[in-house]
Formats: sequence, structure tokens, C-alpha cells
Amino acid sequence: MNDGEKSPTTPRGHHDDDTQSQLSEDKELTSQSLDQGRDPTQIGDTDNENDSHSQHDVEGGRDVQDLETTLSRVSSGPPYSVFSPSLKRWIIFMNCISAFISPITANIYFPAIPTLSQDLGVTIGQINLTITTYMIFQALAPTFFGDFGDVAGRRPAFIVAFAIYLGANIGLALQRNYAALLILRMVQSGGSSGTIALVYAVVADITTTSERGKYMGIVGAGLTIGPALGPVIGGLLSQYLGWPSIFWFLCIFTVLWMIPYVLTIPETGRRVVGNGSIPPQGWNMTLIDYIRFRRQARNRPSDKVQRKIRFPNPLNTLAILRNKDMAVVLFFNALLYIGFMTVTATISSQFADIYHYNDIQLGLCYLPIEGATTIASISNGLLADWNYRRTAKKLGVSIDRKRGNDLRGFPIEKVRLQLVYPFVTAGAIVYIGFGWALHYEIHIAVPLILSFFIGYFVTGPFQILNMLLVDLAPEAPATATAANNLCRCLSGAVATAVIQTIIDSWGRGWAYTFIALLFTVFSPALWVIQKYGPRWREERYQKMKRASEKKEAEARETENITVE
Repeated sequence: MNDGEKSPTTPRGHHDDDTQSQLSEDKELTSQSLDQGRDPTQIGDTDNENDSHSQHDVEGGRDVQDLETTLSRVSSGPPYSVFSPSLKRWIIFMNCISAFISPITANIYFPAIPTLSQDLGVTIGQINLTITTYMIFQALAPTFFGDFGDVAGRRPAFIVAFAIYLGANIGLALQRNYAALLILRMVQSGGSSGTIALVYAVVADITTTSERGKYMGIVGAGLTIGPALGPVIGGLLSQYLGWPSIFWFLCIFTVLWMIPYVLTIPETGRRVVGNGSIPPQGWNMTLIDYIRFRRQARNRPSDKVQRKIRFPNPLNTLAILRNKDMAVVLFFNALLYIGFMTVTATISSQFADIYHYNDIQLGLCYLPIEGATTIASISNGLLADWNYRRTAKKLGVSIDRKRGNDLRGFPIEKVRLQLVYPFVTAGAIVYIGFGWALHYEIHIAVPLILSFFIGYFVTGPFQILNMLLVDLAPEAPATATAANNLCRCLSGAVATAVIQTIIDSWGRGWAYTFIALLFTVFSPALWVIQKYGPRWREERYQKMKRASEKKEAEARETENITVE
């Protein structure tokens, strides 16, 4: 189900104008969730179908179909997003850059660890503690910013996150004691990692299901390029300009990103601007938005309702786990992430022990696996779009690229998960091969090649499962992404903490075999989602519909009492 994506064959006489005034937050949430519930077999190419439809007000006693349509922030007539293709591409590009910042921030720091240890007079273990605390905040920060982005909008969430990040980098560049380093790295992580939940939510805001894979793949590429380039950039800066230059570099990079973002990137959150036709709050407008909406103000109704922005609740992220289908997706995605993090965390130590490489050579050994993750992100996004089109054609469903398709009754779980099965199988095979190649200490070319295929097959499902989460939680995509990040980071932190002990106890071959069997044995969880997911999704829809009816009844009762 997609936020605001509806069948364009809604009965006549139940449409709001696409430039309607903002409604209360509760009604927005209800309408966005309920807008999913239409029959996909009615979907067709209907660009001109709704031109003559009339507008009606919500009246007491009208059935839930009327209520759903009237409360909708984006009616079935208007397009899913009013942003032009060129503006969409610009938004996606800026989104990709913001996605790049968080992972590069984590890895750019690694080459400077020995130098920092010497300059601050502390042990390597104490410096490594700053990495542990960074990962903890990397897991927690998106739970706050994800809910903030869903409630207040993507722009304010991005701006607040990067303002915190910028301040932390300035402090890190100027500090010269360990306590400041420890605290500021946590603050830095909170700012940069907070955007992880937002980047995929922006894609969900402006793209329909049929084209979402391509754009999520591009944004995912930003996340995967960072770990590959981070150590290289950090090593060069630390070697020739000193470790403070790492943080000054991040400051400059952030400012160069923030200036065009603040000036040109419009608000996309569908709870705030619908499909982009509803003006955001004045403080949340770009200069272009201000001019555009000011010109349109003459033709707009003046009965604008002030939206209340509640304080973000990080616990809303945990509420995602109450949904059975999403919980299973998060569980299996966390297992795959354990596989990925285990390899990346041990490549340097194992290759140094076996092949006696120096730091520069070890950094280059990460290029195959990191390069493969970037290729997997982009190619699997395109593959997901292809499979969506293939399945829709097979079912006789015409794809509406302008308004988006309703997913109620459409087997979106099967469409996404069909692509994951072969990746998991191939990933397990190359993963086991990688472990035994290290065990027998064969030529470096073999584990490097196998690490490339690990990067492609093990991380390949990441983007697909991310897409499925957004499909299942259209009303709060940032919160769903934050839940995914929380589960992955916490499981990855545990795995990296114990993997060396497992290798020492069992040996390299059996240690990596165990990790491969871990995500292979639990792969039937994907079948569970595919089989029972549509039923769970329908149950969730019915529950939201009953809540909507109850809330509307209470509102009418309150209104009647007030009139009397």
C-alpha cells in the first residue's frame, strides 16, 4: 500500500480539489492509510476519466467510502506527485548525497585511529570505544528523526539533523581531549545517522510503486559508496594534513550540501503537502515555493486549518514491530546485515594476519565488496521495477505512472520477495567459499573475488526489503526505515563484537559457514511473508478503517453536543 496512491476509478462525486486546505493531523493520518483500500482490478489508464467529477463536503451518515475520499489529501484525480521530472531528479540527487554523508562519516575516521591515540594519549581500545558509541547512536538517532520527518516534514528534519552534524564536526576539529572526542562523536552520529530514515521516505513521497525501485537504488548507492571512499579520503587527509582536517572536510562538504538544499529542495512529506500541491507552513518553504504558492493564493480558499506538530516519539519506531509482516521482514534483513557486517569487520584483521598487508593495501581490499554493494543497489532497483511491471501485466493490471496504483489485493509481497530467494542461495554459497578460502590461506585473488560476490548477493536483498517495508508502511515510511536501521545496527554491533571470538574458537572456515547457515536456515521466513503477508495487510487495513469510523463518529457526536 502506498501513501496517497489510489485507484483512479473511484465512484464519481467523491473527489476533493487537489489544492484543498490542510486538515487536522488525525484526519490526514486516517485518510492516507485508508486511501489504499480499493480494488486493483479496476486500475487502468484513466488520465482523463475524472475531469468532470464534482466536489462534495463530508456530511453525517455518509458511508466510509465517502469519508475516505473526502479526507484524502490527494484525490484519485490528481497525479501522485505534482513535482516535475527534472525537479524529482534533483531531489533524488540531493537525497543521494545526504545518504552518502552518514556512512562516509563512520569510515573516514578509521585511518586516523592510531594518530588520535598518540595525540590524545589514550589506548587504541579507548579510541575504539568511540566507534562503539557511534554505532549505538547510529541505531537510535533515526528513531527520533524518522518520526520527526513523518510529523513535521522532511525539510525541517534534514535541516535540524545536518545543523547538529555541522556543529559536531566543528567541535571535533577543534577538540584536543578524549572526553570531548567521545561525546562529540556521539553527537556527530546522531546528526548524520538521523538522515538514514529520511532518504527512503523522500523517495516514497514522490515516486509511485512502479518506478520506486530505480530511485531507491540510486539513493542506496549513496549509502554504499560512502564506506568504500571513506577510508581512502580519511587516510589521505590524515597523512598529509593531520587528523583535524578530516572533520574540516566534513564541515565544508556539509555546508556545500545545505546551501542548495535549503534554497531549492521543497517539502515532500505527504502528511504536510500531500502530492506537493498543498502549501507547507511558511517557515518550511523554499524561495521558489513562496513565489509559486503566493501566485496561486488568489485562487485558494482561505479557511486554512493550522496544523499542530507534536513532539517526535522514538517509541513509534518500535510500534512497527507489532505488525507481523513488517516484524518478519526486519528480522530477516537483520540476519543478512549480520552476514555483511561480519565480513567487512574482519577483512582487515584476517587479511593482515594471512597476507601481511599494510594499512593502504588493506584499505584497497575493501574496494571489491564495497563496489559490488553499489552495483547491487542500482541494478536491483531496476530489477524490482521490472518485476513489478511483469507481474502487473500478468495479472491484467494497467500501471498508472501518473497517479500510482492501489496495492490492496495486489501481491506486492510476492513481487518483491521473488527476487530475494536466488540472492540468498547464491550469497550463502559464496559466503561459505570465502570462509574456507581464508581457512586454507589460498591466493589473495580468490577471497577478493568472493568478497565481490558477497557484496552483490548478500547485500542485494537490502534494497528490495527496504522497498517492501515502504510498501507496507506508506503512512510512515521514515518510521519504518528507522525501525529497519535500528534492528540492523543493533544486530550488526553484536555480530562484530563476537565474530573474532568465534573465529578464534572454531576457525575461519566454520565461523563463516555458521553465519551463512544462519541467514539460510531462516530464509523460509520470506515464504511466510509471501503467503500470509496479504492477509495481515488486509487485517491492518480493516483495523484502521474501524478506527477511522469510530473517530469520525466521535467527532460528529462532539459537534452535535456543541450545536445544542
